[in-house]
Amino acid sequence: MKHFRFSFFFTIVCLAIAAYWGFTHGPAAGFSTMLQALSITAILAIMEVSLSFDNAVVNASVLRSWDHFWKMIFLTVGMIIAVFGMRLVFPIVIVAVTANMNMMDVVSMALNDPKTYSMRLIEHHAEIAAFGGSFLGLVFLNFFLDEEKDTHWFKWLEKRLANLANVPAMSVFLTLISLLIMAHHVVDSERLAVTLAGIWGIVVYIGVQVLGHLLGGEPEVDEDESNAGNAANGLIKAGFGGFLYLEVLDASFSFDGVIGAFAITSDVVIIMLGLAIGAMFVRSMTIYLVEKGTLDAYIYLEHGAHYAIGALAVIMFASGTGMHIPEVVTGLIGIAFIVWAVIASIQYRKHPTTD
Repeated sequence: MKHFRFSFFFTIVCLAIAAYWGFTHGPAAGFSTMLQALSITAILAIMEVSLSFDNAVVNASVLRSWDHFWKMIFLTVGMIIAVFGMRLVFPIVIVAVTANMNMMDVVSMALNDPKTYSMRLIEHHAEIAAFGGSFLGLVFLNFFLDEEKDTHWFKWLEKRLANLANVPAMSVFLTLISLLIMAHHVVDSERLAVTLAGIWGIVVYIGVQVLGHLLGGEPEVDEDESNAGNAANGLIKAGFGGFLYLEVLDASFSFDGVIGAFAITSDVVIIMLGLAIGAMFVRSMTIYLVEKGTLDAYIYLEHGAHYAIGALAVIMFASGTGMHIPEVVTGLIGIAFIVWAVIASIQYRKHPTTD
């Protein structure tokens, strides 16, 4: 439990703040509102963990080769960015830019007129989904489009994907095709903005790769480390480039959680507190997976996480066209892939086979 000790302390603090906020804020402030604030905060925290467990696995696959300094940076500075940057400031920035408003006016709107604020943010869900879907789509594809990857879970599919790695820029090609299909199904007035947002998702992914390569060079990988995803994870495994990669990855995951949270409540303070608890537990799970060597013990766990990421990318592209997919479905898909991968890994350990 030592890995989760601070997360539980952080949860108690956030729940205390949520209780105080519900008891003192708004026209219906009081004991009943306090209980409602506590329950919604807990629901949002659980939702965030369920949506982001695959994020913890992918984080661990990158983080396991880092030194202690960068692990601590990830847990401290990275946590601040994840909680306040991606789950509070970034949605405010989106509303400010798209609505051509001053940042302080948007903050005032979020606190005093949360329904209008949530409406403004949800109005641009298609662009957010295009960006996140493109970025996560590349994360998924570049894990499997690796001709040197010799560990396969679904061999019939993954070996064929590995063969496509010989085609230059195949992952970008497939992501662009997905983006164009999505853009074709949005209204004409949004098509350009959606397309540009998706292109930015691709540019940011490649840009982070380039930056990581320039700053860190090619990382060394231990010989006994699993070969699965070495090429994808080897793009940036340490230093500032790797840190930036994980933060952008977390941002792509948080988009879905932030938008989904507004379907439960429009109170931005409660949303931030609930998602912050979830984000902290995701960080703790990441460190737990790294220090316990879980990825090495469960050979298909990374595969399951990346399939969950691929499913999330598809869901984001679909939701950007107006198709409503409940957050519980998104979370259950991710959990299903993780559990399936764990079971398959246990079976592999009992009856190992060669690919």
